[in-house]
Amino acid sequence: MTFRVAAIALIFGLAAAPSVVAQEGFTPGSPLELMSNTRIFGSFHFAESCSYAPEKDLYVTPNAGNRGEEYGSDGYVSLINHDGTVHTLKWIGESREELTLNDPLGSDIVGGVLYVADRNVVRAFDVDSGHPLWHVEVDDALGFNDIAVAADGTIFATQTRPPERLYRIDPDGTSTVVVDGAPLSGPNGVAFDPDGNLVVVNLGVAEVHTFSPDGELLLTEMAHDSGNDGLVILPDGTKYVSSVRFGTVGMIPAGGGDAQVIATGIPSAASMCYDPIRHRLIVPMNAWNALAFVELD
Repeated sequence: MTFRVAAIALIFGLAAAPSVVAQEGFTPGSPLELMSNTRIFGSFHFAESCSYAPEKDLYVTPNAGNRGEEYGSDGYVSLINHDGTVHTLKWIGESREELTLNDPLGSDIVGGVLYVADRNVVRAFDVDSGHPLWHVEVDDALGFNDIAVAADGTIFATQTRPPERLYRIDPDGTSTVVVDGAPLSGPNGVAFDPDGNLVVVNLGVAEVHTFSPDGELLLTEMAHDSGNDGLVILPDGTKYVSSVRFGTVGMIPAGGGDAQVIATGIPSAASMCYDPIRHRLIVPMNAWNALAFVELD
């Protein structure tokens, strides 16, 4: 794999930003050791995930805003141009009318609908207008981290803190625990592979698990690092995994093989998305309030 040399990294407002997870090797105020294929853009407020909207050719980035019960519904969603500039800072959230968005984390766009995990609720928005459509609440869930949505609207959601689970939410709102406990260890990022199976990365271990839609463990691979958050799977089966703890992005080749590091120096590398037009990963950086762009060629 080859990389084109990117422009000098643009870093805005990162020096004093706190880290959500204890960062190995990162010191506030010190320069980030970015690889030449990586650029960073700032001005976000706890961006945990992103999705590429082909309808708009824009990146859709939920922001949690001020987190905690005392702040109430403070989340919003930004639209980002593919050059890193802001298209619309509060595409969803400028007005709180008809809007509840407390602590948005994982997101996905399928069939013109933006799905967002918000505590134990998944909320749906129209991608064209940003207008809220509906929401579904799962009473026995403590809080969802990442989500993956099938073409028929079936939602799979990870619950990272104990009890560690993978949930399925059917289009009629019925929820089922598909995987409960081991081998999950802090399940975080989730995505479909080309065969329609569910792949889950974990915070607690470097293991990358592939499950059938019914929860049968089919395959275990190893990411380069542990403390993983984001997951992108290309149509050929290549997997990209971001470590929120170590600030790296690794690649597991299609068909298996040893993982390779393709990007470093990205503190709190969270739930990524993929731009198929520019062959690029977009990596939110949580409380570092930024996005990293990782060029793949």
